[in-house]
Amino acid sequence: MEKRYEQKTIKRIALIGPESSGKTTLCMQLAGHYKTVWVPEYARTFMENLSRAYTYEDVIYCAHEQMKAEDAAAVKANRFLFCDTELINYKIWFEDKFKKTPDWMEGEIIKRKYDLYLLTSPDLEWVHEAVRENPHRREYFFDLYKKELEKRNFVFRIVSGSGEARTAAAITHIDSIF
Repeated sequence: MEKRYEQKTIKRIALIGPESSGKTTLCMQLAGHYKTVWVPEYARTFMENLSRAYTYEDVIYCAHEQMKAEDAAAVKANRFLFCDTELINYKIWFEDKFKKTPDWMEGEIIKRKYDLYLLTSPDLEWVHEAVRENPHRREYFFDLYKKELEKRNFVFRIVSGSGEARTAAAITHIDSIF
């Protein structure tokens, strides 16, 4: 008799937005609320431990490691997988910092399309961290992310507010779609 295995369906939700807009905190809170796992931003840890200026190749490495971490976490996820950044963040980072993107990136963005993008508004107070570079350009980057999502016709919702209200807004968006 043939055994049949159900493949679990995981909804991938990416948090995208400018620096210091609460992506990491929101990822942790949403994963806790939905009793699942989340994928930290690989570049943050990598850059914190780098003892030199980062390069184009470093960012490529981080993007690949981000995808690997996400794929590994997906098998542990329960209904949802929350991702603290994704390739559109990297694309905009490449374009802004290096004025070019890797040839493979566009295809991967399409291939790795998420079920929902939560675009975090930069309405939280800026928190300085050594790896953050753009305290005065958060609205600019927010607009770039929004335009990128709209251009691609990806499903996204904007999350704004602070504290519990911000988390509740994100949960409302997720529950209304899934």
